[in-house]
Amino acid sequence: MNAKRLTTPKEKVQQLQEKLGHVAKKNNKRKFHALYDKVYRWDVLHEAWRRVKVNKGAAGVDAVTLADIEEQGELTFLKDCEGALKEGNYHPQPVRRHYIPKKDGKQRPLGIPTVRDRVIQMATKLVIEPIFEADFEDVSFGFRPKRSAKGALERIRKACNRKGNWVVDVDIQGYFDNINQEKLMKLVQMRINDRRILKLIRKWLQAGVMEEGNVRRSDLGTPQGGVISPLLANIYLNYFDRLWEKYGRGLGELTRYADDFVVICKTKKDAEHAYELIDRIMERLELTLHPTKTRIVGLWTGDEGFDFLGMHHRKTKAETSQGKGYYTTQQWLTKKAEERIRGAVKERLSPPNMRFKSFAEHVKWLNPKIQGWRNYYYTNYSQKRLAKLDWYILQRLTRWYAKKRQRRKWMGSVAEVKSIGAQYGLKTLL
Repeated sequence: MNAKRLTTPKEKVQQLQEKLGHVAKKNNKRKFHALYDKVYRWDVLHEAWRRVKVNKGAAGVDAVTLADIEEQGELTFLKDCEGALKEGNYHPQPVRRHYIPKKDGKQRPLGIPTVRDRVIQMATKLVIEPIFEADFEDVSFGFRPKRSAKGALERIRKACNRKGNWVVDVDIQGYFDNINQEKLMKLVQMRINDRRILKLIRKWLQAGVMEEGNVRRSDLGTPQGGVISPLLANIYLNYFDRLWEKYGRGLGELTRYADDFVVICKTKKDAEHAYELIDRIMERLELTLHPTKTRIVGLWTGDEGFDFLGMHHRKTKAETSQGKGYYTTQQWLTKKAEERIRGAVKERLSPPNMRFKSFAEHVKWLNPKIQGWRNYYYTNYSQKRLAKLDWYILQRLTRWYAKKRQRRKWMGSVAEVKSIGAQYGLKTLL
């Protein structure tokens, strides 16, 4: 019987990834020499373009949008990418710097590469990621295929319930901006020996950032916002994961999500030793722990807890059906997460120009958001907070509705809005 014929670029890319991953897993010393020609393979470029399109995103320094490329013709665009890579004359453009205001008045810098650079980075990632995936430790959950923040939270909950009463809550100061590029390239070269792939990665690291018309280049950091950045960041911190599994495993259980991580320890002494070891390994990587955000937290009395990945973790007293008391780890959404949800709802329903939208349009916008929040934040211990947020959403909708109907008082419209919401299938967090 004939094997199933691979028809779509997605299937062909999956097969390529499985092969590379299998070879890498079989021999952890194996170096890969001939990968560059796979980056400009037609199916790889097609799949890279599909993924970039799904992720949406703004234009880079060249002002070319995804819509522009669709208008000009996707095939022409991909042919250009293929040609530039094949002939060796592809040069990435600087990343466009964009700032997002934060709640505390500060601004979070974002990097936006051009669509062309995002597609070529995605194609490279599709080819090299399975090789490094074979080396990554189970302690790492961020920006990896088939791994998620939910998995990290579950690992932490179990570690805390296995007499994990002390936590080293770690924050690396300006991680993405301080990665030593030379050390990163050495770690990449442990697996990849294809000079053209290495050259490609170096080009992205050195492309620089354009801000107010000036290009700033640095020999530190990875291009934030770049498709390839999370993978490079994981390659760099995998060095830490491996050393921890070798020397620190007896001190506590590590769970890492990108540059955020916690170590759950049984005793305060273990936690203090863990802190020292983390500090020493970070020194080797030329990274610095944030002096105030990195801390040791005692969970065993239930007076203290810690925030990680949008959830607050705390031990609280519970009883068995026989009335015997014990401590268990509870997780509920953090105050910051609550504020973010309120902020998103208010931003949608509060502006005067939103009064021209229909009830149905608002429900269409709210429902996927509410579903996503519920999927992530719902636990038995989050119920009280989620009920308050449901009331907040209803309240905001009612205020919007009252203003649309030019009613001076909104409270009298709550029951009516609740009923209309039910008719339109408005979802709830509880």
